Amino acid sequence: MIETEPTSPPHRPREQAPAGSPPLAGEAAPHEIVIRPSSGWRAVNWGEMYDYRELLAFLIWRDVSARYKQTILGGAWAILQPLITMLIFSFISRIMKIPMPAGIPTPVFVFAALIPWTIFSQGMPAAANSLIASLNMVTKVYFPRLFLPITAASVFVVDGLLSIVVYGLMLLFYGVTPAWTIVFFPAFFLLTLVASLSIGVMMAGLTLFYRDFRYIVPFLVQILLYLTPIFYMIDPTVPPQYRRLLSLNPMFGIADAFRASVLGLPIQWDCFLISTGVAVGLFLFAIHYFRRTERMFADYV
Repeated sequence: MIETEPTSPPHRPREQAPAGSPPLAGEAAPHEIVIRPSSGWRAVNWGEMYDYRELLAFLIWRDVSARYKQTILGGAWAILQPLITMLIFSFISRIMKIPMPAGIPTPVFVFAALIPWTIFSQGMPAAANSLIASLNMVTKVYFPRLFLPITAASVFVVDGLLSIVVYGLMLLFYGVTPAWTIVFFPAFFLLTLVASLSIGVMMAGLTLFYRDFRYIVPFLVQILLYLTPIFYMIDPTVPPQYRRLLSLNPMFGIADAFRASVLGLPIQWDCFLISTGVAVGLFLFAIHYFRRTERMFADYV
């Protein structure tokens, strides 16, 4: 007698639940992602920006390489502009007999403040026009939109690093020894970038909504140029109320502190703290304003 094992019932395909119905017993619910437009004032999603950090690095590298690609002088453009401006301001300082610190040559004094000013004067307008320059990315691809002004301003930090190399050679030529406070250079570079983004991020949204704001940006840079102590010192004898008013310009105290850290000059702490507070406060307001209006960017393209 031959024993046989019981045969299993024929395989039947699992029933599929119709679309929109709850999942069957023992079946995991599908993962859903719901995208809704933001409303009101929303905080920046730093976690999302961290997840996209590789994209940010790629965008910065793309813009840096594109800036020097197919150019005759290449990276020399980042050096020529502050050098020519330094020569002009040094000439003006001599003609107007503007007092300089004892023992510090005029070119050394002027070029130190031109390093942060050049980063600001180029990075802020680039950040302000970043959305208009990348309309195809704004409307077709999703990524943190804050990357556009951040990338546009960060490119010119590379120019600032190249200017530091030239400035080091200038210090060597004039026999000027930097002060030990030069170690705070990275902090002042970061503050300069924050100052650039504080106005640039806000103007980026305004320029997209109101296209005539693009003409205000160069005019604003020209005004701030003469309100920033590049070819002159902050005179401590000026009444405090006027110094505080001038310190509302973010670069007023930051550029002076940048130069003071290199040459060992006294830092005007009241001006520096006010300018830093304005830069940080404007930056926080700007990124929240950017997030609040981000949902409307595609409607104004």
